[in-house]
Amino acid sequence: MRYPEFLKKGDTIGFAAPSFGCAAEPYHSAFQNALKKFDKMGYKTLLGPNCYKGDGIGISTSPEACGRELTDLWCGDLGECSAIMACGGGELMCETMEHVDLKRIGEAEPKWYAGYSDNTNFIFSLVTICDTAALYAPCAPAFGMEPWHKNLQDTMDLMTGKKQKIRTYGKWESVSLKTEDTPLTPYNCTEKTVLKVYQPAGQAEGAAAGTAEMRGRLLGGCMDILAMLCGTEFDRVREFNERYADDGVLWFLESCDLTVFGIRRAMWQMEHAGWFDTAKGFLIGRPYHFNEPLMGLDQYAAVMEIAGRHNVPVVMDADIGHLPPTMPLIAGSLAEAKVSRNVLTVEMKLL
Repeated sequence: MRYPEFLKKGDTIGFAAPSFGCAAEPYHSAFQNALKKFDKMGYKTLLGPNCYKGDGIGISTSPEACGRELTDLWCGDLGECSAIMACGGGELMCETMEHVDLKRIGEAEPKWYAGYSDNTNFIFSLVTICDTAALYAPCAPAFGMEPWHKNLQDTMDLMTGKKQKIRTYGKWESVSLKTEDTPLTPYNCTEKTVLKVYQPAGQAEGAAAGTAEMRGRLLGGCMDILAMLCGTEFDRVREFNERYADDGVLWFLESCDLTVFGIRRAMWQMEHAGWFDTAKGFLIGRPYHFNEPLMGLDQYAAVMEIAGRHNVPVVMDADIGHLPPTMPLIAGSLAEAKVSRNVLTVEMKLL
């Protein structure tokens, strides 16, 4: 696995919009404030040409231009940078990927890439195809909030090498207070984080209630995107599983638009594509459609009917995904995850 050098003061952070850009509020003002914050922290910034565009369908602009921006920013054609942050998630970054030169990116020096949701398209490809670690973490506009939530500092601490261990945050946001008129509003964390731990058969009796331990290569993202990638030219998971067979995979998964049946179908599809063959455990984030059962199926059974077959620990309702805060995770890293006293700790080793 290839890892970028840690970010240093004076380095340049690049910004790209391979999915949505920051054309509209509240993202426009939040992004501008984030740029001011990075400047005060001692970093230079480099904006790709699409950051403020909004003439695309489900993405900032045309797929060709989005793919070109991402490739050129990564490979230095737009200027040198040590890290890239996505301007946002979106809907059709899959079409951008057809125009991203993964061969050039895989041959270029690695750099940090941070984003989530629709950015799963690129992050997953970086790890499984380019063998390059990436950050599943908040997108750039989040860094404009006042004041910062701890998950934003955790993201910066991972990129700068100040820490490699992240913990859940205790409370999460059910209803956002951010509006077009209040773009810098922080997370409205009112709900207590309650982790649900499922032990594999044969281990439950020997483990303390609510505890779990697992180790493997972190891999995953948004299930809406992952299920769509199955069977395409971007599906290299079998090769990844073979390459890291000794480590196994610690899957982190979350969802946005999927109902509980959509989650069940996505899990089924990934399993039958062989993705879970070397699974060592599952970290499942709170679904955006939280606590919305349908026809007798809830969010827990939607996952466990599939994940439970693999006889590994499963932790659900973790701080991962579309109901913030989200724990920044280094996809591709060799991680140890532990749950004790309703706290999930993930330690990531750059091996």
